[in-house]
Amino acid sequence: MKASQRTVRLDLTEPLRISRSTMAAREAVWLTIEHEGRRGHGEAVTSVYYGLDADTLGRLLRAESQWVARFVDPETALEALRTGTRKAAAPPAVSAAVESALLDLVGKRAGVPVHQLLGHQGNPPSAATARTIGITTPGRAGAQAARRVRDGFSVLKLKAGAQDPAEDLARVRAVRAAAPHARLMLDPNGAWSVQESERLLPLFAELGVEAVEQPLPPGDPEALAKLAERSPLPVIADEDAVGFEDARRLAGRVQGINVKLAKCGGVSAALRIAELIAGTGTELMLGCLTASTLSIAPAVHLADRARWVDLDGHLLLADDPWTGIGGTDGTVRASSGPGLGVRRRDAAEAPA
Repeated sequence: MKASQRTVRLDLTEPLRISRSTMAAREAVWLTIEHEGRRGHGEAVTSVYYGLDADTLGRLLRAESQWVARFVDPETALEALRTGTRKAAAPPAVSAAVESALLDLVGKRAGVPVHQLLGHQGNPPSAATARTIGITTPGRAGAQAARRVRDGFSVLKLKAGAQDPAEDLARVRAVRAAAPHARLMLDPNGAWSVQESERLLPLFAELGVEAVEQPLPPGDPEALAKLAERSPLPVIADEDAVGFEDARRLAGRVQGINVKLAKCGGVSAALRIAELIAGTGTELMLGCLTASTLSIAPAVHLADRARWVDLDGHLLLADDPWTGIGGTDGTVRASSGPGLGVRRRDAAEAPA
């Protein structure tokens, strides 16, 4: 097997403001693993929050490529990755990209989609995805909400954590007025104190918000769990639930855990977390980073396993270089084609 990589820039249609930052673009590193004429693809995106720039991602992916090249075929490499036989683990975003490329390649060699490799039977998974609205003026948020509902979105996720909480309340009121039947979720990205959360959450509950992600700053999961006990809204852990051990500590103590493949380490890691929390009262949310269809696709093959699905990262881009999972009408759909079922929009890209 041999591997190659390419770094590209992903520009957003418009800057996305959250409580801790504003992002207008990010870089992505595409990994391609080739064996006997077929190619599998994966993507890792840069993240200031996780301390990963393009150079670091490229270096780490080259190291992982050398490890993959030791195996006689992608099936053997994928099994080794799943069972964790390699002790020197790469950062989760890198492991997720490598596993994506291997799943894509193994699926293509077997002639089956990834969801079938993972044991899913029946029609390809599909789910209504949330559509993110960043921190902006109430009028602009209301207009965006109305447009998204017309497009077919039934779930809207509002970023929160403005310096003045009254701005967040005004924005949610505007969105509720513009989209009275939409399901609303809220994500302060850890911007509120315990006291602020206790004051604000009942007000957002009155406005029909369905759930809140990570209201408290990460680093104190015990405080998050205690808040969840008395919150009028389901509390979903995100930044406080990075991997399996974080999920173990919070299982049964928060109402949801947001599993992002780039955060936990890939599809296999996500499935282990899903199995861990099943039956505990903590439900699965599937989330993502802002990235192309290539990065989002593996999670779409898991979409039927989650209560909440927030897989709209590719929809925030001005020009998504990949296609194959839909989403513009409010629903993401796994392909029935082999592997991930995605392809480059560039007509020169071979479909292998």
